[in-house]
Amino acid sequence: MVVGLLTLELFIGESGSLKGKRRVLRSLRDRIRRKFNVSIAEVDGHDAWQRSTLGLALVTNDSRHAHQVLSTIVDLVRREPDVELTDYSIELI
Repeated sequence: MVVGLLTLELFIGESGSLKGKRRVLRSLRDRIRRKFNVSIAEVDGHDAWQRSTLGLALVTNDSRHAHQVLSTIVDLVRREPDVELTDYSIELI
């Protein structure tokens, strides 16, 4: 069993309130969940209007598969017009 962990540091430049930030994050989280079947949650930056840290987890039986899925999610977030990916890390356990 392999557990893949992905941490995404995001900057949401257009957000002027927590409500606006949550709208952007909810849309992004829902799309990632639907497309990749991973667990995802905001793990830091709850009270910041323009910053957020998302944590994602994936359980699989192949480390190559885990790394491929998490890398694909990173690419999807990079293409997202409403957020800027400032940093990320992938860890396989």
